[in-house]
Amino acid sequence: QVQLVESGGGLVQAGGSLRLSCSASEKVLNFNDMGWYRQAPGNQRELVATITIGGTTNYADSVKDRFTISRDGAWRMLYLQMNNLKSEDTAVYYCNTSPATIHFWGQGTQVTVSS
Repeated sequence: QVQLVESGGGLVQAGGSLRLSCSASEKVLNFNDMGWYRQAPGNQRELVATITIGGTTNYADSVKDRFTISRDGAWRMLYLQMNNLKSEDTAVYYCNTSPATIHFWGQGTQVTVSS
């Protein structure tokens, strides 16, 4: 069973920054396009950022120019650098392949932005 483990969330004031991390197996991270997703209370889970095997990134309009997705050199970790956070970024953040093919999602990491 593939495990996805997200970390790095927390409480931050509007305008602040956080860096999220996702740990997954080398097989998952090295052979799949990856994505960060988020789910706010009462909303469906949405895709906010993707990175292809080749390193091409893509972002939802709502986070463009504020969030940066990346992998580390050994491709065992996936990151999401979040700058200039807004209250509407408050959500639980998850990682998965893109599109999401891993059935068992991780526990996610809570990001709360206070205004």
